[in-house]
Amino acid sequence: MQHYAIVFSPRAEHQLANLYTFIAERSGENLAEKYVGEIVADCRSLTIFPERGARRDDIRPGLRVKGYARRVTIAFSIDNANKRVAVHGVFYGGQDFETVLRGAPIDD
Repeated sequence: MQHYAIVFSPRAEHQLANLYTFIAERSGENLAEKYVGEIVADCRSLTIFPERGARRDDIRPGLRVKGYARRVTIAFSIDNANKRVAVHGVFYGGQDFETVLRGAPIDD
């Protein structure tokens, strides 16, 4: 079984940090750590069988999206040649990931 490396874009890291702060300010650091940690773990689960989620070539070639806990959309792509999954964004609460990713550079 092959394992893929998981790489978070600066955008995804920033979004996770902002989500942590948002939750921590309202519900405490323990809950923020737990929830954001679960999202990161879900992203890291793509190391095995990464071809999950819906393909969204209409937004960006090779883009895939998957949901987490009904409130989060994880946008990622797979580089099979280098055995790498790039997480391009973690969008919370109905954020418009389509518009953001259409206008973003591919190497974000």
